[in-house]
Amino acid sequence: MTEHLATTPFGRRPMTLGMISSQLAAKKEKSETVIVHKWHVFQHIKEARQVLGATDRALAILHALLSFHPETALQGDSELIVWPSNEQLMARANGMPPTTLRRHLAILVDCGLIIRRDSPNGKRFARKGRGGEIEQAYGFDLAPIVARAEEYKSLAEAVQAEKKAFRVAKERLTILRRDIVKMVEAGIDEGVPADWRRFQQTYQDIAVRIPRTAPRQILESIGGEMEKLWRDIRELLESFTKTQNMDANESHSGRHIQNSNPDSHSESEEGPPKKIEAGGKVAATDNLRSLPKRELPLGIVLDACPEMRWLMKDGEIRHWRDFLAAAELARPMLGISPSAWCEAREVLGEQQAAITLAAIYQKSDQISSAGGYLRSLTERAKDGKFSVWPMVMALLRAKLDASKPPATQSGRDSAEPQKTAQGGGLQPSDQLRTPLSRWQK
Repeated sequence: MTEHLATTPFGRRPMTLGMISSQLAAKKEKSETVIVHKWHVFQHIKEARQVLGATDRALAILHALLSFHPETALQGDSELIVWPSNEQLMARANGMPPTTLRRHLAILVDCGLIIRRDSPNGKRFARKGRGGEIEQAYGFDLAPIVARAEEYKSLAEAVQAEKKAFRVAKERLTILRRDIVKMVEAGIDEGVPADWRRFQQTYQDIAVRIPRTAPRQILESIGGEMEKLWRDIRELLESFTKTQNMDANESHSGRHIQNSNPDSHSESEEGPPKKIEAGGKVAATDNLRSLPKRELPLGIVLDACPEMRWLMKDGEIRHWRDFLAAAELARPMLGISPSAWCEAREVLGEQQAAITLAAIYQKSDQISSAGGYLRSLTERAKDGKFSVWPMVMALLRAKLDASKPPATQSGRDSAEPQKTAQGGGLQPSDQLRTPLSRWQK
């Protein structure tokens, strides 16, 4: 076989410096005895295809070209030219169209994965001697597969290392986000003194900058900010835990959760203030049993809890679904954890839990720990010792009492409702007269 081989492409295809570089690398390896497993090298090329600039279809064509070489082990000083026709290549490339085939063959050449060895007329063929040995072949030279085998292996290892680093950065960021959310919830639930709203806002400011698809460097940068926030919260919780013993924890919980004693008397829970006697528990239970069984009308609830209207964009709550949406907005403002809110909805029902939360929001300036208060009411509801009727009626009564002029004589107290009606003060609607008259007796 003659030593000279065509080095320029046939037809209008131009010659590039990249082609010359690939030919030089292949010529260098020709003088060395290098043996590689062609499918192992192909696997390395697949893993590093993005770095090399190869497409999936280009690799499908390269796989077909390698299949035309009869040997699995490719040697640097052996003949590595294959000359399949376009029809044969299309058949082995799963029926790829001719135009697509030519386009991705050019990509393989540009990436330096193969070298064109074009004949004078551009046809691919092999000329054999009398003994059947190949004297001259025109087609695609697979020499770069052998010449750059170590380079492809190094690129594949680098790509795998980058994928692993990306996966580790993503997992680290996910774990940090989960830890921060749960630690903030624990701090709120346990009543740890801290500016938890600031921590939540800082977390949101960092989390909102995470793009849907991000390179490893961005994930690591955001992960560093998350880790700093995580460390601040962790140190705060650990410091609080070390300085509290069991008795101190119970005392702390008692200071921050109002009315945590199921047997204690609360104006918002038991209705009008009344003297608690020895049989207070039985009286409270009988009082709850005597309450109306129907649901509270939305109008009465809004009269008792007008602050809920300000949470809506237009200041209007027309349906229960609007009221429930307002309750979802009020919950984080009160510092009530998702777990406490979920438990309240399970025990009280979604509508009753929303009414309870609205009452807490209405008198939030009187409650030191809204989350603890809600949990206390939820526990009482489990024992059948809590209803939203007394809570709402107490708010309505306080609203009416605030609108009355101060009484000059104690004997005129009974005449106050009539005087209020005549004096133009706050007038109870017809809808409220019946329940209010019952609670004023």
